[in-house]
Amino acid sequence: MNKQEIIDTLKAQYSKELRKQLVQSLRDAEQNGDADKQTKLMNQIFSYVLAQLGWTMVSNVKEWDDRPLEVMKEVFPKINKTKWYKEQKLLAEQSIDVQMGEIE
Repeated sequence: MNKQEIIDTLKAQYSKELRKQLVQSLRDAEQNGDADKQTKLMNQIFSYVLAQLGWTMVSNVKEWDDRPLEVMKEVFPKINKTKWYKEQKLLAEQSIDVQMGEIE
């Protein structure tokens, strides 16, 4: 599946209002320190995106492909302002640093 097909599928599955509510619930839960349930849901959706893109860390070490996070950002308004999003980005960057260290 390509990036746009995944975006269209997710938008069809989750209404605009529901997508906004999911992000707002995640942000509220993060602020209250109780984001486990919302984080698990976002992780499940993100796992779907990764699987549909055929994305793996190994294949993205040399040339970073941030399509999965771009999909999440486009489908879920303001998700880039959540701790969840920032952690995904940080985890990816740390993994790249580790992988690059192993390659050198």
